[in-house]
Amino acid sequence: MNITILAFAQSREVFGFSEMTTEIEIGATPREVLEKIAPNSNLDGLRVAVDCEFYDWDQPMQQVREIAIIPPVSGG
Repeated sequence: MNITILAFAQSREVFGFSEMTTEIEIGATPREVLEKIAPNSNLDGLRVAVDCEFYDWDQPMQQVREIAIIPPVSGG
């Protein structure tokens, strides 16, 4: 299945893209997908959202359209 991966703010620098499309297998986890794309990247401190819902890095995905990589944010 084809999905879009979005990288926001500092995560763009970590992964080297702001948006890309890739093919994944049903049942893959967000961690597995990103380790395949960028094997040496550090996911510490980053959050992931799948189809606009926060998700666990190691939760298997079924029919999804989008993964978003979200860096830590601060604000007031």
